Amino acid sequence: MCKEVIEFLAIRENGVYVDATLGLGGHSEAILSRLGTEGRLIGIDRDEEALRIAKERLNDMRVSFIKGEYSDIAELVRGLGVSTVDGILIDMGTSMHQLKSSERGFGFDADFRLDMRMDQSQDKSAWDIVNNYSILELQNILKDYGQEPRYRAIVKAIDRYRQASAINTCKELSSLILRVYGGRGKRHPATKTFQALRIAVNDEFNALNCVLKASPEILSHGGRLCVISYHSLEDRAVKHFFRDKGKDGSFKVLTDKPLRPTLEEIRRNKSARSAMLRAGERWELHPQTPQGIKVNEYDKD
Repeated sequence: MCKEVIEFLAIRENGVYVDATLGLGGHSEAILSRLGTEGRLIGIDRDEEALRIAKERLNDMRVSFIKGEYSDIAELVRGLGVSTVDGILIDMGTSMHQLKSSERGFGFDADFRLDMRMDQSQDKSAWDIVNNYSILELQNILKDYGQEPRYRAIVKAIDRYRQASAINTCKELSSLILRVYGGRGKRHPATKTFQALRIAVNDEFNALNCVLKASPEILSHGGRLCVISYHSLEDRAVKHFFRDKGKDGSFKVLTDKPLRPTLEEIRRNKSARSAMLRAGERWELHPQTPQGIKVNEYDKD
């Protein structure tokens, strides 16, 4: 949804923008094409490999690359001497590079150790969760993060298997889930379980809530926030954030409902089919202005 993101960010030539989930730099490349020589882009990612690839791809002096958690966005941005920014992009998707890198342990058929860490320096991996978490903890992860209807049967099968031997590889786990389902349809039966584990490993929901909470601190008056989510619980968190900020007058909500990718985009990129884009604009509240009444330069005659 690159075109829509660029439109909602309403990029100013000399503005400062943050791609809080840099990935391989696709969105950042589009943002840079709209920035002037005095513009600045801050790219944040916790994946060192993604940062390396993005640096090579962008190769632009206007970009500051930071390895870090986007949940720490305010601290990271201020560490560069920047007090406010004109736009923030958060894309909650997993890059195809990560999914296709078998050794990273994200893919169903990878005959590599269960991993799923976006930051390879952290300790906890999917292997630790699958082999060490209690039955109840695993059930909650699959039910809440994956919305997996057969979470009880899958966890029962996991627990039975790990009594005899550790579940070491992605292929072992996905094969176990295939047996629970009795085969595969259009969508791999392990999709929701793997999604749930990835979210748990990388603490994605907590990180999203943190970055949303911090965004008003560093967005300038009139600055834009765009969030692309791929999970109903992620979208719900973003929806509630904008709803609450719209009520107190600190944000103007730009999307009443989440924008979805066009059929043409889905044909080009099947992984975009579940994307949901929401956007808002930062407003300054004035002491003399009652809450809920939005007053800024765009209202003036």
